[in-house]
Amino acid sequence: MAIRKPNKLAQAKVLRQILKRCSSLGKNNNNNNSDHDDVPKGHFAVYVGEKRSRYIVPISFLTHPEFQFLLRRAEEEFGFDHDMGLTIPCEEVVFRALTSMLR
Repeated sequence: MAIRKPNKLAQAKVLRQILKRCSSLGKNNNNNNSDHDDVPKGHFAVYVGEKRSRYIVPISFLTHPEFQFLLRRAEEEFGFDHDMGLTIPCEEVVFRALTSMLR
């Protein structure tokens, strides 16, 4: 089995889609009760696990290959064109372990 080398152009396209999606999540659409008011600049919200727990992560995570792997899985499973927010298909314990290593 050959190891597939990631295509830089494909990765850049996916990252642009993610950033576009994430930047739109933080906007307050003239709704004072927005769930996204607590996302600080330079961060974005993701939903993880069966219960779709919400986590706030720094945008710098997008450059890490391990996090990019999770994003590719999210794209394959959910796509990026939906209203649910960015959902990561992995267990919470795995996500917390990964993010603690990236910090």
